[in-house]
Amino acid sequence: MSPPPRGRFVSLDVLRGITIAGMILVNSPGSWDHVHPQLLHADWHGWTYADLVFPAFLFILGAAIPLAFSHRTRSGATSRRLHVRIARRVAILFGLGLLLNTLSYALDPSSLRIPGVLQRIAVCYGAAALLVLHTRPRTQALATAVLLLGYWGAMEGISVPGADAVGIDDKTQNLAAFVDRITLSGHLYRTTWDPEGILSTLPALATTLLGVFAGRFLLSSRDDRARVTGLLGAGGAAIGLGLAWGSVFPINKSLWTSSYAVFTAGIAAVVLAACQLAVGVRALRRAALPFVMVGMNAIVCYVGSSVLDAALEQWPVPLVQGSSSSAKAWVFRHLEPCFAAPESASLAYASGYVVLWIGVAAALYRRGIFVKT
Repeated sequence: MSPPPRGRFVSLDVLRGITIAGMILVNSPGSWDHVHPQLLHADWHGWTYADLVFPAFLFILGAAIPLAFSHRTRSGATSRRLHVRIARRVAILFGLGLLLNTLSYALDPSSLRIPGVLQRIAVCYGAAALLVLHTRPRTQALATAVLLLGYWGAMEGISVPGADAVGIDDKTQNLAAFVDRITLSGHLYRTTWDPEGILSTLPALATTLLGVFAGRFLLSSRDDRARVTGLLGAGGAAIGLGLAWGSVFPINKSLWTSSYAVFTAGIAAVVLAACQLAVGVRALRRAALPFVMVGMNAIVCYVGSSVLDAALEQWPVPLVQGSSSSAKAWVFRHLEPCFAAPESASLAYASGYVVLWIGVAAALYRRGIFVKT
């Protein structure tokens, strides 16, 4: 199997593949009772490795928008065709998100969770794509600043009925949770709030727009060294700004605070710079090929891994004396004795599951099958 071509934007496929592999690793432990702390989301304020994955995907999503539009414009795509494509992709992603929710929650529409990862991706993509299509970069920069600063001001300045204090220290008594309750009551991840709720989608859109600027930077006429240096510089500055901002508006994934949006976009930019550097070295391009293959079939790997994981959770395996276990629990039970700690066995299961989906992506790559939304 040949390495990926040395193209200017293979780095995005590499980063997308790394991110999807990270999502699968976080979402598919051998047992939720035994998970390495870094693979669990922070309980509230703060961050772990798991908290870096979703914003990285939104950053990549944004970076791909100007690149895709540039290609399609050169191919003669009209504004109407671009609008149709945007609407189609939003509908597919949102619909797939609802479908995945039926596997984890219920088929009953009265209790189905409406928000979700793919739903947020759909909304952020649609809004960012329309902004790129109809506004200038200066307007997009202004929109990003308004989203981040406006969200900060609203979350820290608007009181919630019944709350003891204004701010974000309470999981249920904050403005984002209040908006979720009055708009989506009964359709939330938690009883009173949702980590992919309505209000927190606004700073998530800002994360996507920060990715747009990275994509536009890649699209420029700069050479590879300048691209790497620029992404490293911008990413480092964003990390520093996010950490500083976090001292007054804490980094919080569940609320997607403005500090979190800036901080995680900075990390994504630094990793993208590393990927851009890697695709310029032949030996590293070969090592990156598994992630390229996953990145080129990201939706298949994400949705497929979620569906299979849910099936393994429900698939009964008969045991002695008429009892039964799920297929996933049965595998973990036999894997656990091989490791000193159950958390290590759980991580080994998740790592093996990632390798399985790299294999699926490799099979599709060999056959030239690439599923797009």
